[in-house]
Amino acid sequence: MRIDKYLANMNVGSRKEVHSLIKKKVVTVNGELVTTPKQQVKETDLVAVDGNKIAYQQYHYFLLNKPKGVISATEDRSQKTVISLLKAKDRYQDIAPVGRLDKDTTGLLLLTNDGPLAHELLAPNKHVAKVYRAKIAGVADQETAEKFAQGLILGDGTKLKPAKLKVLKQDQDNNLSQIEIEIQEGKYHQIKRMFGAVGMKVLELDRISMGKLHLPADLKRGEYKEIDLAEIK
Repeated sequence: MRIDKYLANMNVGSRKEVHSLIKKKVVTVNGELVTTPKQQVKETDLVAVDGNKIAYQQYHYFLLNKPKGVISATEDRSQKTVISLLKAKDRYQDIAPVGRLDKDTTGLLLLTNDGPLAHELLAPNKHVAKVYRAKIAGVADQETAEKFAQGLILGDGTKLKPAKLKVLKQDQDNNLSQIEIEIQEGKYHQIKRMFGAVGMKVLELDRISMGKLHLPADLKRGEYKEIDLAEIK
């Protein structure tokens, strides 16, 4: 690809800023000075800016512990997005959340520019399990779990796939439950609508895993970490 695209993709700067660096004669490829932004480079070439090596990586993966109050979008005129939580150096081209967590839902969210992987994780026929923990207004019990396991039909007629519900704690006096639920879909407000269908309400919702990807216990709300290729594979 062109050297200006290579460096822009690696977040060295915008195309315009990269052109400026080339004019300043600080960009080299395999030790040779770059004189035009049109110069073609390969991923195996040794590219450097001011003597600092810029290795090429096509895809980037970040695991975010999403806090409340931010939306799962790449940009928004009035609301804070999950992309705004990334440091400037990590806002690579086409980075986007894989799926969506509601504004008030917390927990695991993968951010990447790997479109094929995002499709694999979200495609309904791939059956990628997503596990959540939640605080519920209502006392969930074995009967509730059996209804979920059979596959609920929502008020609008939407038929859901079977879900695994585990009751972690019941508080009869305060009419509350702590639960864990595993689903293989990602329909709009799905878990909230599921509990609404059985006369309960989700008060807090936190995603703890997606496939084999788990939220690290030491990753605080609003923090993220880069995932290496071994973990992705």
